[in-house]
Amino acid sequence: MMDITSLSASRLAEAVKNGEVAAEAAAKAYFDRIEKLEPTIKAFLAVAKDSALDQARLLDRNRKNGEKLGALAGVPVALKDNLQLKGVETTCGSKMLKGHIAAYDATVTERLKKADAVIVGKTNLDEFAMGSSTENSAFQKTTNPWDPACVPGGSSGGSAAAAAARLCAFSLGSDTGGSIRQPAAFCGVVGLKPTYGLVSRYGLVAFASSLDQIGPFTRTVEDAALALSVIGGHDPLDSTSAVNAPPAVSPAPKDLKGLRIGLPKEYFIDGLDPEVEKSVRGAVEVFKSLGASVVEVSLPHTKYAIASYYIIAPSEASSNLARFDGVRYGFVDRSASTLEEVYEFTRGAGFGPEVKRRIMLGTYALSAGYYDAYYSKAQRVRTLMARDFKEAFKDVDVIVAPTTPTPAFRFGEKTADPVAMYLSDVFTIPSNMAGNASLSLPCGLSAKGLPLGVQLIADVFQEERLLSVARAFEAAKPFPRLAY
Repeated sequence: MMDITSLSASRLAEAVKNGEVAAEAAAKAYFDRIEKLEPTIKAFLAVAKDSALDQARLLDRNRKNGEKLGALAGVPVALKDNLQLKGVETTCGSKMLKGHIAAYDATVTERLKKADAVIVGKTNLDEFAMGSSTENSAFQKTTNPWDPACVPGGSSGGSAAAAAARLCAFSLGSDTGGSIRQPAAFCGVVGLKPTYGLVSRYGLVAFASSLDQIGPFTRTVEDAALALSVIGGHDPLDSTSAVNAPPAVSPAPKDLKGLRIGLPKEYFIDGLDPEVEKSVRGAVEVFKSLGASVVEVSLPHTKYAIASYYIIAPSEASSNLARFDGVRYGFVDRSASTLEEVYEFTRGAGFGPEVKRRIMLGTYALSAGYYDAYYSKAQRVRTLMARDFKEAFKDVDVIVAPTTPTPAFRFGEKTADPVAMYLSDVFTIPSNMAGNASLSLPCGLSAKGLPLGVQLIADVFQEERLLSVARAFEAAKPFPRLAY
C-alpha cells in the first residue's frame, strides 16, 4: 500500500486532484502518525483534527462534483503558533497568551486555505519566537526527530520537527535571525527565508518587525517553491509588503554552468565544527561538479552581526511586546490592586526569562542617552552589512555558507549561557539584517547521525535563482531521510 506521508507535498496535491488519493485519507494518515509519534516529539501545541477532517471531506466532495482544486489540494500543513488561525488558540508559546483565540486568519493562513491546504495544527516555539532551541516554550520541549536527546533548533523548532518527522506535508515558521534555517539544518529539512516583504506578515505576532519573515519547512526544494508560490505576493494589509510576485515552480536545471558561487571567508572561522565545515565544503564540490565556478568573497561587517542584531531585535521586541499588559487581552494577574501592579504582576508572571531579558536589553538600548550610542549605531552597521552583500553579488550569483556552527546540541547544553545560545545564529543573522533571500539544505550527517545544513544566500527578490540552484543540488545529492 502507498505510504501517503512519504509523498512530497507536490506529489500529494497531484494525487488528490486526479483522484488517486482522497484528501480525507491523506489527513487520516497524517493524524495516525501524529498520534503515534507526538508523545515523543511534542511538536504541536494544538491539533485541529476535527476541522481538518471536515475540510478534507469537503475537498473530496468538490473534486467528485468536478470543481477545480487549488495548488495545495489536500496537503496537510502545520502553522507555527505565532500565526493566526481563526477560531484556534494562538499562544506564541507563552503563558501571556494562554487561552487567546484568534479572531482572524493571518494572510498566509488565508492563502493556504484558498489553495485547499488542510491545516492540521499549531506547532511549538520558543516564547514569542525568542530562542534557538525551543527550550523557551512555556508549555513543552520539542525533541529532535533524529535524536530525542537533542534540541530541534529554534525558534521554529516545532514546525521543523513536524516536517522532518512527517507529521505534516510541510509547515510554516518565522525567521527573525535564523529561526527557520537553523532548525531546518538541525532537523534535516529545507528551510526557506524569503526576501523581507515578499511574504505578508499580517497575522504574525511580531517579534522584531523589521526582521521577521514567514517561510516554509519542506522535505524537498520543489515543495518549498510550491509553498512560496502560494503564500508569497503583495498584501495591502501589510504596509511593508513588496509588490514583487513570488516565482513560479520551475523544473530543476540539468547543470549550473555559468553560475558563480561565492564563499565568504568570514563564515569559515574558529569555532566552526569540523564536521560542519567538511560537509559544507563537500557541498561546494557538488556545485563545482555541476559546472559552477567558486570564488572567495568578503563580507567584512559579518563580525558585527550578533552585536548589532542583539540591539535592534530586542529594541523592536520591547516595543512590540508593550501591548501585553494585562489590560487589552491575554493573561492578567488578578492579585493586582492598582493599575501599576496590573502591569508589574502580569508581565512578571506572564513572560518567561528569555523574553524578559530581551525586553530589558531593548528598553535600555532605546532609553534616553543610549539611543544614539546603541540603537542608532546598530542600524548604521546594518546598512554596512547590506552593502557588503550588494558588493559581493556584483561578482557572484549565490553565496554558499554553513547554516549553523555545530550540529544539533543536547537539551540543557547552552541554557546556562545565553551568549553561547545566541551564537547558534551567527551565520543566519546577516541575511535578516540585509533582508536577503536565503535557505538551508541538508548536506550530510555527522558521525553521530545528526543532520548538517548548508546555507544558500541570494540577493533580494532572487528566489527563483536561489530555488533553482537548490534544486540542482538536491538532484545531484539526494537528502538523507529519517528511517521511521
